[in-house]
Amino acid sequence: MFIESFKVESPNVKYTESEIHSVYDYETTELVHEPRDGVYQWVVKPKTVKYEFKTDVRVSKLGVMLVGWGGNNGSTLTAGVIANREGISWATKDKIQQANYFGSLTQASSIRVGSYNGEEIYAPFKSLLPMVNPDDIVFGGWDISNLNLADAMARAKVLEIDLQKQLRPYMEHMVPLPGIYDPDFIAANQGTRANNVIKGSKKQQVEQVIKDIREFKGKNKVDKVVVLWTANTERYSNVVVGLNDTMENLLASVDRDEAEISPSTLFALACILENVPFINGSPQNTFVPGLIELAIKRNSLIGGDDFKSGQTKMKSVLVDFLVGAGIKPTSIVSYNHLGNNDGMNLSAPQTFRSKEISKSNVVDDMVASNGILYEPGEHPDHVVVIKYVPYVGDSKRAMDEYTSEIFMGGKNTIVMHNTCEDSLLAAPIILDLVLLAELSTRIQLKSEAEGKFHSFHPVATILSYLTKAPLVPPGTPVVNALSKQRAMLENILRACVGLAPENNMILEYK
Repeated sequence: MFIESFKVESPNVKYTESEIHSVYDYETTELVHEPRDGVYQWVVKPKTVKYEFKTDVRVSKLGVMLVGWGGNNGSTLTAGVIANREGISWATKDKIQQANYFGSLTQASSIRVGSYNGEEIYAPFKSLLPMVNPDDIVFGGWDISNLNLADAMARAKVLEIDLQKQLRPYMEHMVPLPGIYDPDFIAANQGTRANNVIKGSKKQQVEQVIKDIREFKGKNKVDKVVVLWTANTERYSNVVVGLNDTMENLLASVDRDEAEISPSTLFALACILENVPFINGSPQNTFVPGLIELAIKRNSLIGGDDFKSGQTKMKSVLVDFLVGAGIKPTSIVSYNHLGNNDGMNLSAPQTFRSKEISKSNVVDDMVASNGILYEPGEHPDHVVVIKYVPYVGDSKRAMDEYTSEIFMGGKNTIVMHNTCEDSLLAAPIILDLVLLAELSTRIQLKSEAEGKFHSFHPVATILSYLTKAPLVPPGTPVVNALSKQRAMLENILRACVGLAPENNMILEYK
């Protein structure tokens, strides 16, 4: 059975006009390695920590500024939200299609809330806590191309022509602000698009981005702004002592107009200085150590890296299944070809390397979790290939071969072909990222040992489910297994309304 909404009735949760206050017992374990009977043993001790959560239920009027607004992802997301808001339908060769948010965790997935008369009861994911309605989002942003959003949508060739015709009146007045263009960080083939750029030194560019954010916020009368990078993949920045290794060195390097500070780092820096959440949707190392240090000091939310939409999402499910089943993946070969502008930019070796790194690290924690299958330091052979094939456009092909060792020396091979409509998979993820980032700014928590409430850590691990290479605070383990990431996110939101984590034990029926 499916219900649209619910309210928790418990001595551990209190609803007021302005907030939801919950008390939550966090059940965890503590491990110690200590001598017992003359030998060292691992001892696991169950532990309960009491937490309190406060969630502000006053939903903000949200402005979303996309870096790369006129690209395939930015134009597709903007078009999709308008189509949903306006209730637009359009003719395809198969049927009359209605606008929807399929592919969005917050808008199109569900959670289990319990059972009733022997039947499982589910509710929308978004019913857990008050979230921004996508219909109310105000979009804006930057792009190095000056095409208006209607023309950018046409250039992207993602959406059906009938839909584009209906959307054009809503989008042709939307024009991106000039972006930061540095040809050293992206492929040379992007130069022909760069007719809308911020001039000046790197410091002047940061100041202009801050000015743009303030003007956008004031003009559109929004309460909060979230900025998300969905522009070209950049090459990796060199992390150099004295350049970007500390926040002081990073700020000084911007003042000196150092060449090795990337455009994405400049956008992120502007957002941190303005205390605006910034999410990196591409694989490059935008968050150099000095930038992370500054975000932590200023308690400004940052999240990333790289949208997890197609091949990598499948990989984080399949490898988790194989290793969890006691099967040993020994070789993973992933091949992609695509024809959109992302593929064109990734045809340059330096930008492809950024993508290769984010795609390759996705199995590390799953491999490390099973010391029966893998010796220390052992790892499957893992190869990623991406080729640019203009004809296929936004319809990316992903082909994977997984070879594993099974019982008694046997071999098992799984081959998968995945046709990914690249931007149609990425756009709902962008929506989820900005909605969850906004929500996380309204949640505060404290443990029983803490005197006052505080926000989540500014390095937003709560967004991990949606990213290929999750950014985590220094010293925090990286989790890539998709099921664990979703459980983490759902269970944190459940805690905010005093609900126990979903453990699927269903003991009442055992």
